[in-house]
Amino acid sequence: MFLNKTNYYTAALSVLVLASCGKKDDQKAAMQAPPPVNVTLHEVAATDARYHDEYPASITALNQVELRPQVTGFITGVHFQDGARVKKGQLLYTIDAQLYAANYEQAVANLNVQQANVVKAQKDADRYHELDKNDAVAKQLVDNADAALEVAKRQAEAAKASISAVSTNVRYTKVFAPFNGTIGISLVKVGAAVTAGQTILNTVSSDGQLAVDFNVDQAEIFRFTNLLKNNKASDSTFTLAFGNDVYPQPGKIQLLDRAVDPQTGTIKARLVFPNNENLLRAGMTATVRVLNNASAKSVIIPYKAVTEQLGEFFVYVAGDSSKVTQRRLVLGQPIGTNIIVKEGLKEGEKIAVEGVQNLREGAVINTQPLPAAGAAPTK
Repeated sequence: MFLNKTNYYTAALSVLVLASCGKKDDQKAAMQAPPPVNVTLHEVAATDARYHDEYPASITALNQVELRPQVTGFITGVHFQDGARVKKGQLLYTIDAQLYAANYEQAVANLNVQQANVVKAQKDADRYHELDKNDAVAKQLVDNADAALEVAKRQAEAAKASISAVSTNVRYTKVFAPFNGTIGISLVKVGAAVTAGQTILNTVSSDGQLAVDFNVDQAEIFRFTNLLKNNKASDSTFTLAFGNDVYPQPGKIQLLDRAVDPQTGTIKARLVFPNNENLLRAGMTATVRVLNNASAKSVIIPYKAVTEQLGEFFVYVAGDSSKVTQRRLVLGQPIGTNIIVKEGLKEGEKIAVEGVQNLREGAVINTQPLPAAGAAPTK
């Protein structure tokens, strides 16, 4: 009888001990599990987006030429101010012309001699032909007179050509502006020796309008071809930005390049911008902004919801079980504090926008707002 009671109490005590251990394990597990993360959710919506596609660009002159002398000599005059605007035909440089002027005078004198020889040869030929009519001279002498006349004429023509060449050299001792534009800082001074075709004197570039070149992906050729067909000088489809500053006048598309670059898969596009106030300079870099009026709705989310990892972009999407899942996105253009999502989200899904830095894959979330600072905790 006593043994039965002892066994009974022993079994009851074992049950109590096991129950106590189970409660402790549950409490320990509860203490080890991370608490829910307080977040704010945002419901993804799609809307009509008006934004600008942006492309890095470089500014170049529509017309630019390096000035090189066409004759060798010494600079005797510089007839402009560095960096000034010049007009077509304006005298820019003069090169010592004494040698070329002397050669010209010599060529003229030589022409006069040759022309005198032609007159003499013509008279001799006429005289021999008169004698030949009366059979008073040998036929060979008549032929020799005709040949001498022909030689004299050819020598006179050569003298004329020599005058043309020498006079061209005389003209080349003056260097004129090839078109209206801006001239740079002179690379030579008065007295400097220059060599024909080699020495760079200066550079002149057009400045009334400037070209802006940028590369677009070959997938966008259709879009830019349509923009080229519907080109209007007065619209604001194409603008130019320098950081936060936007150039005050819009541009217009002028052309697409001949072919796609097979190495980059891009094609060069060229815009033209007016430059009446000379704010643009060749060699500048800028950002081309192309207005994109998307006919289809675009998914737009707050940019602060996006996290970046190794060059890829993610958001945390809330599921039905109060847990979040990390999802990769393909982003488009930023619009203020928001950004367009090209791939990865659908309208109606909910993403975390506050408390994102505390989230991990599969984290449990709490969407209740945090208590105000200093408020008494709820019981």
